[in-house]
Amino acid sequence: MAVIDDAIKVRGRGAYLVKGSGFSDTASVSKGEAVQGTIAYGILRSHNKSDNMDSLNIKFDCLTSHDITYVGIIQTLRASGIEKFPVPYVLTNCHNSLCAVGGTINEDDHVFGLSAAKRYGGVYVPPHQAVIHQYAREMLAGCGKMILGSDSHTRYGALGTMAMGEGGGELVKQLLSQTYDIKRPEVVAIYLTGKPSYGVGPQDVALALIGKLFKDGIVKNKVMEFTGPAVKELSMDFRIGVDVMTTETTCLSSIWDTDDKTEEWLSLHGRASDYKELKPADVAWYDEVVEVDLSRIKPMIAMPFHPSNVYAIDEVNANLNDVLHEVEERAKVSFGDRVEVDLTKKVHDGRLLVDQGIIAGCAGGGFENLCAAADILDGADIGSDEFTMSVYPASMPIYAELIKNGAMSKFVDAGVVVKTCFCGPCFGAGDTPANNAFSIRHSTRNFPNREGSKVQNGQISSVALMDARSIAATAANKGYLTGADKLDVKPGEYKYFFDSKIYEKRVFDSKGKADASQEVVLGPNIKDWPEMVPLTDNLLLRVVSEIHDPVTTTDELIPSGETSSYRSNPLGLAEFTLSRKDPEYVGRAKAVRAYEEAREAGAGKLQELMDADGDILFNSAWDKIKTEYKDADWTNTGIGSTIFAVKPGDGSAREQAASCQKVLGGWANIANEYATKRYRSNLINWGMIPFIISEGELPFKNLDYIFLPDIKKAIEDKAPEIKALAVAAGGLKEFTLTIGDLTDHEREIILDGCLINFNRKNP
Repeated sequence: MAVIDDAIKVRGRGAYLVKGSGFSDTASVSKGEAVQGTIAYGILRSHNKSDNMDSLNIKFDCLTSHDITYVGIIQTLRASGIEKFPVPYVLTNCHNSLCAVGGTINEDDHVFGLSAAKRYGGVYVPPHQAVIHQYAREMLAGCGKMILGSDSHTRYGALGTMAMGEGGGELVKQLLSQTYDIKRPEVVAIYLTGKPSYGVGPQDVALALIGKLFKDGIVKNKVMEFTGPAVKELSMDFRIGVDVMTTETTCLSSIWDTDDKTEEWLSLHGRASDYKELKPADVAWYDEVVEVDLSRIKPMIAMPFHPSNVYAIDEVNANLNDVLHEVEERAKVSFGDRVEVDLTKKVHDGRLLVDQGIIAGCAGGGFENLCAAADILDGADIGSDEFTMSVYPASMPIYAELIKNGAMSKFVDAGVVVKTCFCGPCFGAGDTPANNAFSIRHSTRNFPNREGSKVQNGQISSVALMDARSIAATAANKGYLTGADKLDVKPGEYKYFFDSKIYEKRVFDSKGKADASQEVVLGPNIKDWPEMVPLTDNLLLRVVSEIHDPVTTTDELIPSGETSSYRSNPLGLAEFTLSRKDPEYVGRAKAVRAYEEAREAGAGKLQELMDADGDILFNSAWDKIKTEYKDADWTNTGIGSTIFAVKPGDGSAREQAASCQKVLGGWANIANEYATKRYRSNLINWGMIPFIISEGELPFKNLDYIFLPDIKKAIEDKAPEIKALAVAAGGLKEFTLTIGDLTDHEREIILDGCLINFNRKNP
């Protein structure tokens, strides 16, 4: 962390930015006026439909989804009676693109997507044409706009667009002409000075920021506003490369100063009219200040198994055994004794030999990244041993330009495999490493098992994040970890030419016109959401998983990779819930769901199941509850499951991390805190209560029952605290839960049982 601490300073309090050139504790205007001086405030104000800037009701300019999120979203919309998309909605196909798992079901989803775009008036980008975020940058982003996407890396701040990644429920609301309701977020200045050193790329800057900001939650659910004299020194691709990784800090969104380089970039993509200058007012108040000296950042690496586990590459090489041992110890927290992570075997003659290099997706597949990597590999030979390398351009226009300028030939001549526009390596559906392999990647995440290994089957591989330039330098050294600053190769500067005809020939654009005569084509795997009941007066919950990791990622809640093929099948996908973290979860949750299904069928059915099943613990729990709560019965007391996790929801925006729990009978989560707003929102939109419990010894344990008397009334009355009772051997043990702030609509959604029910009630 020495390099990071030297380069990045956190002020620790708010300050006024005066004329863009320095911070002060005092200013010539009031704080209330200065708050309005940030770029973020102006964009939020122009999209806010309420008359209160402290409580926002946002309408976005356009929406984006890809092929592991849009099916569920459109199925929810169909259940809600959608007739037409009211704003531009782009359906890209960059996740289930290979159509290599599960028979026809991936391509069935694509056929579904095209038919839905025709029927409801959307845009459909076929597989292998572009990854979702590159298409949005090239065709949608503009200065002062707001874009909502059902992918967590929806970040276009470098182009002057405040973009947010959320679960599908929030897109459903926008497509039903509802609003995105949040408190006005705090804004953090990311003040850039200096100039990147030789060999340093955008991923190095991004990783340094993540390493500094993630752990202490400095920007959690806030807007990162990039400003300062160094912004103008950075190319647009460099800015974009930093910006896309802001998601890994857990911020809500990002925005940057715009300038003539922004204007040139938008003009190049045929959208000069989308440019306007954005910069802070002469006096702007920021709730926190982070000062970044770019000249002090070195080539960086995020070691397994989190983007915040960051070191300078020099630090790793100088302390190999210590760093690798630390990673191995961290792995035990997640994996226990199920698998052994032995990275010290990768040390050969005092150097770390990696097995694989990948440059891909929305973070790595940009034009400048790939040109730089190609130049570093020009005339090199990656060798014929275990080390392999693949690159994935982010869009076909980039792909075409790399062919024209010779970069493709440099890759191929060096032994690098060039693949199509696909997000697979980022989430475990492409270039999965071998067991115990070590992969370095310019992609977005390196969570446990995200790369495709399966700890439940005894498989484990490790991913580290690096910049494309250092990955190429490592490849040039045949897999020995090398920072790009160690090679005497200066990448050239290349002019990019965007060919819009590539999209014109293949992308279906309805121009906003819906065609009601178009049937939506449903493949055999595409299923409707099951019926869900409203919240009952009381709840009886059984804890079916207890997770004490410091952070639980969405990849651990619902694995990515091959499970993505089932995201158009709610019950089919649910079979994979927590499979890589707690393989017993699904069976336990189903057992609880069986009681709830019998309850819904009538109290007599439930009694029959209780008698036949002979669940002594369940019967004992109910007997204890009835002794103190005589009015509780099976007409007013729902039965569901819950999990406890210290801090769940880091990572992906995928709503399935919540919806899979819901369709298996989940009615709540209990946590010390939630890692991201988007995961908490997903819980709410699926009618699950996001309980918070204070840190400390839990009053319950796994497989215990928890009774929540009058929970419906507590939600209705906006009770600040929720009474809960753990059912213990000696009786009922009372403890307190909280929920945190809920909007009125969020309360209604929980009371109605899910967003689908809410929308049916409020057409």
